[in-house]
Amino acid sequence: MFPEPEVLSAILARYLSIQEVTLGDGASWVARYRGRLWDEDSEKAFDALTEALRPYGWMPLFREENGLHAVYIVPAQPPGNTGRPLINLVLFLLTLISVLITAASMGNPYAAPPRNASEALAQGWPFTLSLLAILLAHEFGHYLMSRYHKTAATLPYFIPLPLLSPLGTMGAVIQMRQTPKNRRVLFDIGIAGPLAGLIVAIPVLIWGLMHSQVRPLEIGQGMMMEGNSLLYLLLKYWVFGEWLPTPPQQVGVFYWIRYFFTGSPLPVGGRDVLIHPVAFAGWAGLLVTALNLLPAGTLDGGHILYATLGKRARRLYPLVLALTFLLGFGWAGWWVWTILLFWLGRAYAEPLDQITPLDGKRYWLALAALIVFVLVFIPVPMVVYGG
Repeated sequence: MFPEPEVLSAILARYLSIQEVTLGDGASWVARYRGRLWDEDSEKAFDALTEALRPYGWMPLFREENGLHAVYIVPAQPPGNTGRPLINLVLFLLTLISVLITAASMGNPYAAPPRNASEALAQGWPFTLSLLAILLAHEFGHYLMSRYHKTAATLPYFIPLPLLSPLGTMGAVIQMRQTPKNRRVLFDIGIAGPLAGLIVAIPVLIWGLMHSQVRPLEIGQGMMMEGNSLLYLLLKYWVFGEWLPTPPQQVGVFYWIRYFFTGSPLPVGGRDVLIHPVAFAGWAGLLVTALNLLPAGTLDGGHILYATLGKRARRLYPLVLALTFLLGFGWAGWWVWTILLFWLGRAYAEPLDQITPLDGKRYWLALAALIVFVLVFIPVPMVVYGG
């Protein structure tokens, strides 16, 4: 049911000083009203107008165009389909098995060599539970914040990948099944996951480091070294009292800059921490957080960036692609991410109300998210060492 044009204009006039009316084609929108909102509290105006249009089965979209407020009248959002929880449960159980098998194949340098498959699996539980706890915290941070803001979203879909991934999984995702109301809601949903994941990952990493040991790196021992982020370097220094990996000779700041961004030269003959599997899970939590905070598309960082800058966020997209491409010269995996971002990173989650800005508290949280990204970003996630 669509109200008579006079009735619709009367409804809009309660909230907007109307300067221009344009009729649409009826497919994507049926009418556009441009002017200035009477109420400076645009969030309050959006809620009130939404309720006024609800009986007719329509809803508003708030936009800014040429210095004016634009209100588009579109069909109301249908109730979001949040999926079938049984599928989420099955994928989680498959991922648990996948991560456990991968952890068993990695072994535990702080335990006796397993004599059989059951002992190997038993040694894989600490890593498995630690990693899944971090991923669950991250995804349920998004999910619970979506529920809080009454934005329909699915439960997490976990992605098993046994043996083909060093973690046994490609992580997990939730899907928003409704468009967020405004940039504040989009921001809250986007930032909740990384913060919740870090709350679990950092204590897990510290516990794992405290149960790890620093040992010499010997030629030919053949291993993969985990890459460094600023936070990981600081936590290793806090636990062990030295910057790790430590080269065998005195080096300057330029060595550290080169090693941080390229993973070379390898500190052969130096010292590094042989991390406990739980520490490896905590380190993986930092990596997952960093990847999700990349400021593009529908990644968490893309949500935060768009919520903070609005459509200006799109201007940074080419810079993100250029950064990941250049980082690929240090770790080829970034070229895969460049392709993924080129394919998936151009579309942002645009909220219904794009007039309402973030408040001061959220701008400070956006700055905190940027600092977190700098601290947890790992330019070279994995370095092959030795023979």
